[in-house]
Amino acid sequence: MRFVDTGLEGAGQVMLQGNAATGLLFLVGIWWGAVATHSVPVAVGAALGLVVSTATGMLLNSDDASMRAGMYGFNGILVGAAIPTFLAGGAMLWVYLVLGAAASTVVFMAVANVFKTWGAPALTAPFNLVTWLLVLAAFQFLRIRTSPLAEGQFPQHVGAAAARADITVGYLWDTLFRNVSQVFLIRDTGTGIVFVIALLVASRWAAGFALIGSAVATAVVLGMGADADAIGNGLYGFSAVLTAIALGTVFYEPSWRVLVYTIFAVLVTVVVHAALLSAFAPISLPVGTAAFVIATWLFLLPKKRFVPVQHDTIRGGAAEPRQSSGSA
Repeated sequence: MRFVDTGLEGAGQVMLQGNAATGLLFLVGIWWGAVATHSVPVAVGAALGLVVSTATGMLLNSDDASMRAGMYGFNGILVGAAIPTFLAGGAMLWVYLVLGAAASTVVFMAVANVFKTWGAPALTAPFNLVTWLLVLAAFQFLRIRTSPLAEGQFPQHVGAAAARADITVGYLWDTLFRNVSQVFLIRDTGTGIVFVIALLVASRWAAGFALIGSAVATAVVLGMGADADAIGNGLYGFSAVLTAIALGTVFYEPSWRVLVYTIFAVLVTVVVHAALLSAFAPISLPVGTAAFVIATWLFLLPKKRFVPVQHDTIRGGAAEPRQSSGSA
């Protein structure tokens, strides 16, 4: 039961919520969306990645408090969802996935040890690093193939036809919640609604800021003329959702100043995400949640003095939440 509780909290930590009920609802939403979008391997991979990464943390005798908070599971569940999304193959694909999920725990420990010196959390940086390495390595292996999503192409300007969106209530509604569901690489409105409910179970602030981040990101990319289909599928908003939750509710106390600061960070997240799309397209790499990681680090570090702190002041390599005075 302890292992199950730890795993569920790890699932919840993907959106920075150490809550087992939230994690359970996340898994329900993943399976719901995977069935609805005919992508069941993504759900299977997510569950397998969560189990493997959590078990790896236990086998490595990791910090007990961090383990119980689910710190060693959230990168693994994302790796598990990403591998069947961007790669293809038979039995070897699942061996590859297990390797990546286990590696995500080791990479998390390494990144956490480095960044806790400045009081910064590892976030989902291990997920991104492991996924990038696995996708790039797959080009050298006969029995691991890349999916059409990983085909490289040079960046091009978005055409007027692609940027022309038929903005209806339905389009905006779907985009609002698909931005949330795409955190787990699921393109389904129902899944996004389940995820928001899951956040609400843990924190009404987290649910509210997730929707704020989604709405702001949607408005920005529509105004800038990004690809309408990509916007509608939630591909421009998921990192913004994570940034909004992290800065608006976890690492700062909610207030009107924090709200303004968070919205600014969401705008930066959108731009960083677009820049990474252009940079990574030629080498066939998915952007992942890198924009969230970069923007959140940038907007957390100004509150620090850039002086190394004692490692034992940061639990499990993740910055303690609400450590600021409440203003941005």
